[in-house]
Amino acid sequence: MLSIAGSDSGGGAGIQADLKAFARCGVHGMTAITAITAQNTIGVEMVEAISPRIIVAQVRAVAEDIGVDAVKIGMLGTAETVDAVVEALGYVGAAPVVLDPVMVAESGASLLDDEACAALVERLLPLTTVVTPNIPEARVLTGAGEDSSQEDLARGMLALGPKSVVVTGGHSERLVDLFFDGEEPVEIPGERHSDGAAHGSGCTHSSSLAAFLARGASTLQAAEAARRVASAAVGAGLRDIGKGPGPVDVFGLTAQARQ
Repeated sequence: MLSIAGSDSGGGAGIQADLKAFARCGVHGMTAITAITAQNTIGVEMVEAISPRIIVAQVRAVAEDIGVDAVKIGMLGTAETVDAVVEALGYVGAAPVVLDPVMVAESGASLLDDEACAALVERLLPLTTVVTPNIPEARVLTGAGEDSSQEDLARGMLALGPKSVVVTGGHSERLVDLFFDGEEPVEIPGERHSDGAAHGSGCTHSSSLAAFLARGASTLQAAEAARRVASAAVGAGLRDIGKGPGPVDVFGLTAQARQ
């Protein structure tokens, strides 16, 4: 399993969350880092992009030696990074690609500039097996208005070129993910955890989805299984870490500490 994403120095999201989700789902994780962030639970203090050349080299190195069964793509940041990832995907063959279009950090910091957003839509989405935007991200990517339904957003996302879409429902009252691949939309219900912690939930969801694809699940099966993993991780979230939103916990660390 390969994650192409940014590094979160606080360990809650990004590459760090992806590797934990991969391990939770029983797959070996590899990484190609796209950016280094200086961040904690309160906010993102600094972001430094990795050069396009080393992004491609990271992917090529693991693909040529170890092989890649699936790819999860997270934080990209710039159009140059998007182009590097598009080039790098040429080394992974027919491996399924899951794209989590990371636009805003949990703290509110912007993680994708306008030029990168356009490049993502034009050049990366058509190469994607599953794209997993939340509702606000889907509105930006499709240009849809505030009154658009989750199904409208899913249909709009599919029209941009990916093979399938999961519009996650964490920003809605119903808390339902919507899967759509051109057939009938499928609702994937979840649980609301008022006492949980959600930092890294999107990364965990998309990484788990990619991991289940690597293990041979269909896209719908992978989306359903990923929702269960992400929901449980939010429910077990580490609320006492840092002064801001705590990270999700895919391993149930707090429960284990009590035993």
